[in-house]
Amino acid sequence: MGGGVSSRTITTNRWIRLLAALNNKNRFAFVIPLYNHAQTIAQVAQKAQATGCPVFVVDDGSTDGSRDKIKDLQGIQILRHEHNRGKGAALLTGFAAAAAAADWAVTLDADGQHDPEDAKNLIAVIPENTRPIVVGARVYQASERIPWTSTFGRKFSNFWVRISGGPAVSDSQSGFRIYPLPEVLNLNTKARRFEFEVEILVQAERRGIPVMEAPVRVRYNPEGGRISHFRPFGDFMRNAATFTRLIFTRIFLPKKRL
Repeated sequence: MGGGVSSRTITTNRWIRLLAALNNKNRFAFVIPLYNHAQTIAQVAQKAQATGCPVFVVDDGSTDGSRDKIKDLQGIQILRHEHNRGKGAALLTGFAAAAAAADWAVTLDADGQHDPEDAKNLIAVIPENTRPIVVGARVYQASERIPWTSTFGRKFSNFWVRISGGPAVSDSQSGFRIYPLPEVLNLNTKARRFEFEVEILVQAERRGIPVMEAPVRVRYNPEGGRISHFRPFGDFMRNAATFTRLIFTRIFLPKKRL
């Protein structure tokens, strides 16, 4: 074999330089909630692993053999819920496990719509000596056919996050984020399904945790096909109930700070 440098080594070295540039705590780990994404999870997990960061996959009661696709991948830690408990519950399980090995959790959906390499965009905007949540604001390609439910849900959610006392963000439903650990484990969120990701932004704002955004790419037709578990009516009703609770507590309960 020749003395060339592999593409994986180049990628890993790039990440090491970026992480070293941060003066605050800088250990990162990927947390990937998984529910019935057998066609895409292996590729997503391997790409996340190629960054050189630890990878935690939380199988939230999958019934399609998703776990079998990654069980033999070396260096990936798999956690499992015996029954589906929701995306928020899966994220919290992943945060608790990752907190022993990292200071930050990079969350990534298992459906292949994001490239784990784009996490560098989120890391790069973290100011020195701060512990923010960083949301990956999805940037669509002109050729992408964006589901109307995604466009409507994004605008609806952004508006009500702000009304609930949360931050002004452009993509409150993006699952590609960085969370500071262990701070987010102490935010006392109630939601445990998709609405967890909007509630945690509101709770962070109330507790004085900054919320930032950085652009990330998105693909709605990844290799293997994208499977979405978003249910317009059911998820709308759960979001509405969550926002009602948050608005009520904003009016009647005092704001707390960490």
